[in-house]
Amino acid sequence: MEERKYGNEACSGITQENGFVGKKLQSSFVDIAQHPYYNIKNQEIQKELQKLGLVLSPSSASSDNMGSDVDVPNRIQGKLRFSLLYNKNRLELLLMITGVLGLPSQGCMNIFIQARLLSCASSQPPGLQHIVHEWQTQVVRNCASPNFDDQFACTLQEAELAKSSIKLEVKHFDRYSRHTPLGEVRVALNALKTFQSMEFCEELRRTTKDIVGEVLVSLKCLPLSQRIEVGLLKVKTASMYNSPEKRIYARIDVFWNLHKQKHQKSKPKTLTSVTVFNETFLFHLPEPVVWDCAVLISIYKMHPSGRQLVGQAALGKRGPGETNYHWDCMMPSIQQPIAKWHPLLI
Repeated sequence: MEERKYGNEACSGITQENGFVGKKLQSSFVDIAQHPYYNIKNQEIQKELQKLGLVLSPSSASSDNMGSDVDVPNRIQGKLRFSLLYNKNRLELLLMITGVLGLPSQGCMNIFIQARLLSCASSQPPGLQHIVHEWQTQVVRNCASPNFDDQFACTLQEAELAKSSIKLEVKHFDRYSRHTPLGEVRVALNALKTFQSMEFCEELRRTTKDIVGEVLVSLKCLPLSQRIEVGLLKVKTASMYNSPEKRIYARIDVFWNLHKQKHQKSKPKTLTSVTVFNETFLFHLPEPVVWDCAVLISIYKMHPSGRQLVGQAALGKRGPGETNYHWDCMMPSIQQPIAKWHPLLI
């Protein structure tokens, strides 16, 4: 295979979009995002990225198609008990979460379950998921085998069963920081029998991510001023319920060496299928040779009571596939922004 060449012809064949140099990713977003991220040399940055969930890989709706990693066992200690019932007459799906068994006692004191009803989208990129409904159980404290007995119901057309799945994540509640995922269970609803409750006691598997959209990001290298420019251009979301009342904004974090830069936020925008931002953010890097950093873009939906994470995109020199290629295209293109699409994961 011919070796890629960079420099003045680094990104020849990249099309123009909104005045920026850009290129649609050629490889599948599923293949990109299933690559474990990011083998950054500094352990402190690696721990911080892991805390943000960047080392988790995405998965399709099928529980049999989840990515694996040689360093992380696919199965996690513990089992999740729950039941599913579909009422054909009322077109209603009923989920009852019974409890969790056999979690390791250390670090698993305050447990709750986050449930998502996912629907496979027919649009590009492959593996794109709609989040149809989202629920959360109560928090059970100081217990490694908590009981919940929480019930959730939603309207679901029978035709949607074939492309829908339930994702149940077991998490450790943290009042002051990000909740820690402990494991997950996925069940495809295509085999769900009507008018018959199906009970499950499934082993937990390592947590995986889902592709819920795309974000068009530009990068510009400014070595003389020791800065990097991150451009947030467009966001495509897979939400089935976009409305003028829903607004989103982005938070951009840059990690380098032993430090995390002060984050920057975009202006709120009305959520549509393609939300246009066209904003740029400058970050100072004290060492001009330290371009081996990571950029995290988090998209949040605004609520009167707070915010809700829509998805995250992470990119950097040591990222997988096209993420690394984006960085390599930026480096020789001094003073010229390079734009590419990246998957939004949740």
